[in-house]
Amino acid sequence: MTAVFSHGRLRLYLLRLLADGPKHGYELIRLLEDRFHGLYAPSAGTIYPRLQRLEVEGLVAHTAAGGRKTYEITDAGRAELRQRAGELADLESDIRASVADLTSLADEIRDEVTGSVRDLKRELREATRQTREARQTRRGRWEAPPSMPVPPAPYQGQESLAEFDQRLTAFVAEIRSLVYGRRFTDAQLSTAIRVLDGTVDGLRRLLR
Repeated sequence: MTAVFSHGRLRLYLLRLLADGPKHGYELIRLLEDRFHGLYAPSAGTIYPRLQRLEVEGLVAHTAAGGRKTYEITDAGRAELRQRAGELADLESDIRASVADLTSLADEIRDEVTGSVRDLKRELREATRQTREARQTRRGRWEAPPSMPVPPAPYQGQESLAEFDQRLTAFVAEIRSLVYGRRFTDAQLSTAIRVLDGTVDGLRRLLR
């Protein structure tokens, strides 16, 4: 329950709403939701026990039709409203202030969510762009991103990628045949590993 209705004030406001005419419980819930611009709506578990208490106290009465109870204020209920007119005026003032605060908070949350969604969309667009460029690179339709200099010569396309794959495969096969076809000392293998590492580092720098 919103803080404005603490200390039994919801009970008083229900009498205020029923003073305008008979209503069933869900009508009262809808009226309260409208009063708070949709930012607050009490549950049936909040409203009906209070209506029952008001009925026990003789301030409201109900009639039943079609399985639905319709509540109306009694003379005793109207008398209580008159006696508590000052409290009701204060309550109306507090409701207006609460609505203003809730509206302001809702606007802040909406702005934050809108900004977050906008940032997320921008990140998704950028990720999509980068993915598209990566796919174009793999397919041989290379386009330089804005942050990269355009290469001096056109990218060679799918044929160059295929040639590179063939040469790489042949290189790996040749090294394997050399290593497994004869015996090497640990020192020779260590030297070969350093040469391979240096080759990989050189290619990495070249292709970045």
